[in-house]
Amino acid sequence: MSSNPPLTPRSKGRRRLAVGALVTAMFGQLLTGTAVAAPSATTTPSPGRIAWEPCESPSGQGTFECATLKVPVDWKRPRGATIDLALARHLATDPQRRIGSLLINPGGPGGSGVDFALDAPEAFSPELLERFDIVGFDPRGIGRSNPVMCDMDLLTAQGELLYPDSDSSFATLREANRALGESCRDLTGPLVDHMDTGSVVRDMDAIRAGLGEQRISYYGVSYGTLIGQQYAERYPHRVRAMTLDSNMDHSLGMWDFQKTETRAVEEAYGQFADWCARTPSCVLHDQDARALFDSLYKRAEAGELVLPGDQPHTVTPQEVQNLIVGPLYRPTTWFQLAQDLADLDATAAGAARSLRKFGEPTEFPFFSVVCQDYDFDVPSYATLARFERELVRRAPVTRVSPLGWTVQTGCQDWPTEVTNPPRRLHVDGTPKILMTNSRFDPATPHDWASNAARQIGREAVLLTYDGVGHGTYWRSPCARDAINTYLLTLKAPRKGTHCPAVWPTGPSVQRQSPSGGLVDPLPDLPGPYRSTA
Repeated sequence: MSSNPPLTPRSKGRRRLAVGALVTAMFGQLLTGTAVAAPSATTTPSPGRIAWEPCESPSGQGTFECATLKVPVDWKRPRGATIDLALARHLATDPQRRIGSLLINPGGPGGSGVDFALDAPEAFSPELLERFDIVGFDPRGIGRSNPVMCDMDLLTAQGELLYPDSDSSFATLREANRALGESCRDLTGPLVDHMDTGSVVRDMDAIRAGLGEQRISYYGVSYGTLIGQQYAERYPHRVRAMTLDSNMDHSLGMWDFQKTETRAVEEAYGQFADWCARTPSCVLHDQDARALFDSLYKRAEAGELVLPGDQPHTVTPQEVQNLIVGPLYRPTTWFQLAQDLADLDATAAGAARSLRKFGEPTEFPFFSVVCQDYDFDVPSYATLARFERELVRRAPVTRVSPLGWTVQTGCQDWPTEVTNPPRRLHVDGTPKILMTNSRFDPATPHDWASNAARQIGREAVLLTYDGVGHGTYWRSPCARDAINTYLLTLKAPRKGTHCPAVWPTGPSVQRQSPSGGLVDPLPDLPGPYRSTA
């Protein structure tokens, strides 16, 4: 939790927030990491400079500095109320050969860039650590940067309503969304109305100026790619290098968003099923994993999937869907996913561990960001039901993407304006931008990267990792080498480059990358999406 108080302190009804079962994650990045507070500022930064102070990472590795930087709540009123952005940087280990600052963002929306930077010694290759100051920041409303707070009970209530099945339940969902959003505003203050990515882009350029850099290098993952895309669009001549890993496509309307998300989950689960069929050590090797999932879903629909215990738990269809989301991000967890599905099929008591309804208490910035970046309102339940029927037809095994679906339903009648609505990118004048994406990414489909690259045009170079997962830097040694080379030398791979898939060969530590001795720093998915390995 940030040491900075909300803009408008409230005492009545303030609560820390437990993450609801169906709304807690998108694109793998919501869970904030180990709390390492930035030091209290004892001096006022001079104009254009940041007052850094020494700080430490949880691991004790690396040399770090931390700071805060004031930015306006509303960039249209630059002399109005301000918030403090929390920053951390890992200093280049070879300062004589230092290239400059590499700003990083882990996505979400809701991931902590400060934690991302504090993980740098274990997460990034030594050659990047030598040549760059690795700079992370908690975006506005997230982590240590004036976190958005919402009412826990209202979030929990909303989580029960995200799969409406009638006009009346859809109306109830809309009322719950509005009540939740208004609680976020009451508990946080006016920042809630200025959480769009366009504002974060302005914040990032203020960080650039505070660093004293004319141009920055940037590495963003998942929702962090939207920050990078829009930064390149607004400030093309302030970019030295930019890598966008696992890409958003902000041009999509609501149907294309749902269609591509749903297909991505269906295809990624299909890759898991095929892997299990050819891997003797997978516990489902002698079963059809597609048919098993379909059977589990239908049993849950019929109310026939009941886990034993002192208080038996009837598994819902949404819990069956949620079970697979986290493991599809990280194939290193697939041995455990197979075991979880087998346990659920046998209604073994151990299956309950993989169906936890709530994560640890946390702030909740998610909808405050997404519902200002996308217009997901539908006119009626009939429209939503038509979407669902068509999605099930297109993805007969996994049905819908839990991530995509709950984003759409959670934004219905959200009380803030869509201040950064979907549109095509118009980027002109940047250096080459390296874009990477897994062919089978369950959260940011490859189609999104292809489409975003076409919008960027000649400046974009798209590299495809032919495997499964989210965040290619920690999935593919080939992709990681290409990213490192580009960031260090500005030499991008040829357009159309492909990197071979890397498949699990045995149970392994969940966060260990396939090679290179690196640890995957992308936050766990809380609640039902959490990987179990």
